[in-house]
Amino acid sequence: MPASGKHRRPKQHKIARKLAFAGTGGAALALPLISSTTAGAAVAQPAAAPAAHTLALPAAEPAAQPAAEKAAAPMIYSVVGGDTLAKIASEHSVSGGWQALYEANREAIGANPAVIRPGLKLTLGGAAKAAAARATALAAQPAAAPAAVKTYANNLDGWIRQSLDIMARHGIPGTYAGIHRNVMRESSGNPLAINNWDSNAAAGIPSKGLLQVIDPTFRAYHVAGTAMDSYDPVANITAACNYAAARYGSIDNVNGAY
Repeated sequence: MPASGKHRRPKQHKIARKLAFAGTGGAALALPLISSTTAGAAVAQPAAAPAAHTLALPAAEPAAQPAAEKAAAPMIYSVVGGDTLAKIASEHSVSGGWQALYEANREAIGANPAVIRPGLKLTLGGAAKAAAARATALAAQPAAAPAAVKTYANNLDGWIRQSLDIMARHGIPGTYAGIHRNVMRESSGNPLAINNWDSNAAAGIPSKGLLQVIDPTFRAYHVAGTAMDSYDPVANITAACNYAAARYGSIDNVNGAY
């Protein structure tokens, strides 16, 4: 039962709608006012576009270095005991193998690639790859045409000239004139000439060939690359000039029996 003399006033809900009257003249229009807590019950009006804002973006990070460039960057390797160029090239996958590694470090290693001392700093990577590339480029080049083989006439002139070329390779002195002079005196240019009447012939070792050389002398002064035949004109001249150089200094110094 309600208390006497008191009347309860109906309690209005917080979110009750109120009417605001606005009008001109006698007419009035009731406009609903909506609490922020009941906004969901109203028809949503399109929101105004937000003002544009300029954002300061952080500076772009530098692009990552391409892997190929990183791979090309040289790497320094310090030699340890037991190392060889072949071992280092294999363990570090050096393109071109130990030869490319040596070419890239020739100044540091020296003339002998088999000798590398502990502590020596070797460049791997870019330098070795460059050396390998150079080697590959050289290998790809067309091979040089082989030098033409020199030929000689099969006569006294050709025999003397061929002998002179062989003598030059072996450091044996002598001239065309000196050889020709002695040949004409000893055999008149006949490569099959033989002396069967002097003391050598009597001893069973006759002088033979263009420069009349006995067999023991021919064998002792034979020059590699010529025939082992004392009647062979080139072999005879070359062996005789080798003997004359040892005994007289040069065939040019021989002007008689020798």
